[in-house]
Amino acid sequence: MSDAYNVTADELRQFIEQFEHLEAEKKDIAEQQKEIMSEAKARGYDTKVIKTLIALRKRDKDDLAEEEAILELYKNALGMV
Repeated sequence: MSDAYNVTADELRQFIEQFEHLEAEKKDIAEQQKEIMSEAKARGYDTKVIKTLIALRKRDKDDLAEEEAILELYKNALGMV
């Protein structure tokens, strides 16, 4: 029974260490993204708009086109165009 416990403990430790390693990588990537946005802001770009563009690029083109068409329709109805 003790050997089974050791194997399980070793395996568990390995999972935890792998997860912690990925957490550290994620933190590093987030810091790099923050630095990129800081540089863009320093050069005069609107970072809020950049983040919106990044989110839009992730979306399906057909869904995005449909949403934009509906938005234009609504804006026209409200006299915003």
